[in-house]
Amino acid sequence: MNHRQSFESALERAHEHALRYLNQLDTSSVAATAGLEALRARLGRPLALESVAPDRVIDELVADVEGGLVGSAGGRFFGWVEGGALPAPVAADWLTSTWDQNAASYAAGPAVAVIEEVCGAWLKDLLGLPDTASFALTTGCQMAHTTALAAARNHLLARRGWDVESKGLAGAPRIRIISSDQHHGSIYRTARLLGLGSDAIRALPADEDGKLDAGSLEGALRDDVEDATIVLLQAGDLNIGAFDAFDDLIPPAHRHGAWVHVDGAFGLWANTSKRYRHLLRGVEQADSWATDGHKWLNVPYDCGYAFVAHPKAHRDAMSQRASYVSNHEQARDQRDWNPEWSRRGRGVATYAAIRQLGRSGIATMVEASCQAAHTLVTRLAAIPGVQMMWEPQINQGLVRFLDPRRDANDADHDRRTDEIALRVVNAGEAFFSNTTWRGRRCMRVSVCNWQTNESHVERAVAAVHDALRC
Repeated sequence: MNHRQSFESALERAHEHALRYLNQLDTSSVAATAGLEALRARLGRPLALESVAPDRVIDELVADVEGGLVGSAGGRFFGWVEGGALPAPVAADWLTSTWDQNAASYAAGPAVAVIEEVCGAWLKDLLGLPDTASFALTTGCQMAHTTALAAARNHLLARRGWDVESKGLAGAPRIRIISSDQHHGSIYRTARLLGLGSDAIRALPADEDGKLDAGSLEGALRDDVEDATIVLLQAGDLNIGAFDAFDDLIPPAHRHGAWVHVDGAFGLWANTSKRYRHLLRGVEQADSWATDGHKWLNVPYDCGYAFVAHPKAHRDAMSQRASYVSNHEQARDQRDWNPEWSRRGRGVATYAAIRQLGRSGIATMVEASCQAAHTLVTRLAAIPGVQMMWEPQINQGLVRFLDPRRDANDADHDRRTDEIALRVVNAGEAFFSNTTWRGRRCMRVSVCNWQTNESHVERAVAAVHDALRC
């Protein structure tokens, strides 16, 4: 078999397996059905001495992962904020692997460099961000935070006469991060990766609506005024989708010389909808923003976006020159703006998704997800023994399952909530995840998939009914 035939055979088999998988998403278990030991036994083959035909590798790989895949690509997954993947970006992602371009610079792949440049402009337009902001396409929102806050570190320390890129952090002025206590755990990792340390984070109590209080922020800003400050605000927190009041919080933060970063992992996409964009009023005043493509844009995984209102700080934090690297004076070299050097052309899938949906299609997808989440949570809350803990304002809601015993306490309700949610997941009809919110265990309802429809909502409600009857 020659090289061309090898590619044809392997790709044909992958195509057949992929379509078979997609076509059975609506009928198969959303939860994985194979256990850890079974997967290890199948996949942990002895390292082969001889080569194996590509099509055989694909066939055996598909057989060995059977039952070990979670159905997050389909419309019955409500566990975490995970979108599925639209047809155009899935196909474009296949082409990305086929083209195999190193999307580090224009010289290494001119077309993917220009694709990424166009994506940056489109994304800023869609998300309502300044067109002068710089941007980076990262692996996900975690690295988008890290990229944006590396720029913040550069900017804040440069104002204090410290060149962190050459001197490092030993002896540098201290940087603190102020946020509400509802910030995502990825911020701790970013603080550690950037050498700021998790102790640099000061979490202020959120108000009853899950928002950072302006008075509390003002008070915190007045404390330790000699410290450089990053203020972290939420555009859709992970439990209830709360949005901080950007118009009220960003101006005082700037008066105190703080850098304002917005975690909009999914919430920034609300700007595409006339119905929900009021939640983001004033967000464009921030200094940096982070969001995901593999959430509400529904592109395959490995896709996050960082935006920075101060391009020089962004570039100074990331760029590197070497004699063996080609630089283009007019084109945008991607490595100047993100933490990676060698990287895949992740902009190709983003480009395809935006082209497939257009502005109105993205808005429709966002609004449909929000409506499905509201319907699902309110339908569940109508079931005896189910308590609605948070009615969705966008695509996030919470419910709790009450222990029916008369003397049941909060600990009993916590156990009941975890037990019922696990029953639902194990039954395979719908997938939910649990969280602790305001000291109580809740089942989290998140809708973020372009395929979720009324029938999926009905099946999820029926699955909860069944779990409660067990």
